[in-house]
Amino acid sequence: MINQINTFIQDKSFHFTVYEDKIYIVNFKRIISLEETYISISTNHQKIKIMGNHFLLNKLLNNELLISGEISKIEVIHD
Repeated sequence: MINQINTFIQDKSFHFTVYEDKIYIVNFKRIISLEETYISISTNHQKIKIMGNHFLLNKLLNNELLISGEISKIEVIHD
């Protein structure tokens, strides 16, 4: 069990989970753009563009972000 917790804590790979009105993002590099209708986020190897309205950003830990709002589209752009 300790190995599982350690693996979870030290995980450095980027990933995101989409919920009905939220997106949970882990291990992102930076927020590129924050506009009324979209948010762009970079990782080491790709960019994520989230489109919608009424966004609310919550920074959880240094590398975690929770975005809430009316999400209409998510684009993943590989570098």
